[in-house]
Amino acid sequence: MNDRSKSRSAARLAAVQALYQLEMEGTPVHILLHEFHQHRLGATIEDVTYAQAEEPFFDDIVQGVDRRRDEIDGLITARLSSGWSLDRLDKPMRQILRAGTYELLARLDVGTGTVISEYVDVAHAFYDKRESGFVNGLLDGVSKDVRK
Repeated sequence: MNDRSKSRSAARLAAVQALYQLEMEGTPVHILLHEFHQHRLGATIEDVTYAQAEEPFFDDIVQGVDRRRDEIDGLITARLSSGWSLDRLDKPMRQILRAGTYELLARLDVGTGTVISEYVDVAHAFYDKRESGFVNGLLDGVSKDVRK
């Protein structure tokens, strides 16, 4: 994996974490971005050094999800099984799906397979194989809706 791929992978994971914080605490996006830039991206926290993330890419995902949340949530909800709602998914899963859906919708410079694979990898940081398969299937469905 080259340096750009690593920095984008780190940006995706950090974006999911930032979106989670946004949902939990309601921190204004500009303050949240500043906090991540200054204290998290590429930082060492509790003896763990985080990879340096591509900041403009990170910012785009966080701001894009925040700005287009209703549209993104509609696309995800349309792909959930009957009787399921976005609120039934736990908070980290919602953020993984939102970030992945945003990329599929707005980042046409990133290939569909790359987006799906990257968010399956992000899901592995939080979940077991079953949930990663769910991310794969749902984002694949969303990709068929937005990248015809």
